[in-house]
Amino acid sequence: MSDPALELKSLTKSFPQRELLRGVDLALVAGGSYVLTGDNGCGKTTLMRIVAGLEAANGGTLRFEGAAIDLGHYPEALRHKLVYVHQQPYLFQTSIAHNIAYGLKMRGVPKRRRELLVREAIAWAGVGHLSNVLPHKLSGGEQQRVALARAKVLNPGLLLLDEPTANLDSDARRQTLALIEALRHENVTVMIATHDREIIAMPHVKRLHLEAGRVNAR
Repeated sequence: MSDPALELKSLTKSFPQRELLRGVDLALVAGGSYVLTGDNGCGKTTLMRIVAGLEAANGGTLRFEGAAIDLGHYPEALRHKLVYVHQQPYLFQTSIAHNIAYGLKMRGVPKRRRELLVREAIAWAGVGHLSNVLPHKLSGGEQQRVALARAKVLNPGLLLLDEPTANLDSDARRQTLALIEALRHENVTVMIATHDREIIAMPHVKRLHLEAGRVNAR
């Protein structure tokens, strides 16, 4: 069996009102596809945000690609490798191309290379016909596809998707599901927090269930 790309040990997270994560142990193999299930409010989003360095943990350890990460001083370089897509992604009020190019520009990718990667991502997500539409005029499904393209173009070591099909109509959901399936075939390591039974039932997807503050494989 391959060494885990990501490994969590005894991860804890508490709030004044409650202890949310009570010693989470988790290992994700590179190239694997995982779904994270659990009741609303059980801590799925919090767990993913901690992994992505967007929220602090109270305790525990994280290793990524064999390197130990200090959760108290999350390295900026790791944020480039672990990409989190929120359920309601924020898009800048500019063109789709500029939105998708943003992360590449922040990483110092040369302009010509950036333009090529953005064109490829737009084609992959099937949003070329929306090039002149500002984000606030896009549907929820269109915004999600742009957000997925913006994440994928960064070639992340781990892509974290938070309820990517929630509140989408049937057509938008189908298109988003197709992109998620395409990520699996491109050997991207993905963890998806979801209640969507179709995502949970996808071939070769391993289910992880968060309950009572701990993660169990199912």
